[in-house]
Amino acid sequence: MDPINQAILGKLEELDKRYIEIENQIAQPDVVSNAQKLIPLTKEQGKLRPLVDKYRQLRDLLRQAEDSQAMSEDRSTDPELRDLAREEVKQLTEKADHLLEEIKDRLVMADDDAIDSVIFEIRAGTGGEEAALFARDLHNMYTRYADKMGWKVETMDFSTTDKGGFREIIMTISGPGVWAHLGYEGGGHRVQRVPETESQGRVHTSAATVAVLPEPEEVDVDIKPDDVIENVSCAGGPGGQNVNKVATAIRLEHIPTGIVVSMRDERSQHKNRAKAWRILRGRVFEFYQKKAQADRSQQRKTMIGSGDRSERIRTYNFPQNRITDHRIGLSVFNIDEVMDGSLDELIEGLIAADRIAKLENK
Repeated sequence: MDPINQAILGKLEELDKRYIEIENQIAQPDVVSNAQKLIPLTKEQGKLRPLVDKYRQLRDLLRQAEDSQAMSEDRSTDPELRDLAREEVKQLTEKADHLLEEIKDRLVMADDDAIDSVIFEIRAGTGGEEAALFARDLHNMYTRYADKMGWKVETMDFSTTDKGGFREIIMTISGPGVWAHLGYEGGGHRVQRVPETESQGRVHTSAATVAVLPEPEEVDVDIKPDDVIENVSCAGGPGGQNVNKVATAIRLEHIPTGIVVSMRDERSQHKNRAKAWRILRGRVFEFYQKKAQADRSQQRKTMIGSGDRSERIRTYNFPQNRITDHRIGLSVFNIDEVMDGSLDELIEGLIAADRIAKLENK
């Protein structure tokens, strides 16, 4: 067995032991009666169960193949039975190899698959009004892709320009596999095209930035209320006189990280507070995740989760009908279809490259 597969089996054995350990802990009366202990353990158990089940199936197949191999090599065994044993070894080995490939996919992508809600932020970069229009086009592209995937999109906050572009827009996207697919989209997006605002037909280069934050549940990130300063003020902006007179805007500042979230709604302070806390949890979670990643070796860093807004990840070249993802050198030549939400080819290429990188670093 090659070293990578051997290392994966070792990792799976560790996960199996951890699963048994969790089973024993959950059976303890002091855990059953304590929700703060029970909920994280049951979540971890649910996350491990699919991997552990497949590993135990694989372990049984390998044991059966080993027994059949021994029978096929036993000279005292009837020749016909030895032939049957050799055929069985072949069949069992094929099943084991297929199952091991399934396990590899699940092992390297399990953390990503477990996250089913993200906070998605798009902001206009350099390029003035054209950058805002590009941010709007990116928003349309991602919402159409989400619709095709059957995900739910909820707009949290946005700021528009006079010509209908977005200075920024923050939304949540939720559904099965949302982080595993959209987690790659964080970074700088550049567009080369003739803007709607250009009268002489010249190609301009503009940019927008995207940030994708896994939206953690409250049990995933511990934010102490004493660590957050909340300010309430009048929202201002459109919405009638009421919005300017009633204190509905919420500003949260997380003291340990310095992260600030501001949220305003037409009328509801309660809605603002709930939305602001959701975004704050996401940003604080991302802050500590990045800090933990930075402590690891460079070799173990993977594409998903980097989300560096300053990193140019993709160029949308309209005159050449080409979109290029610079991280994996992949170009596709159907720009109108992609902008209409057909992101599958790009995202599948990123998933494949990420899977290989993760396997090499296991």
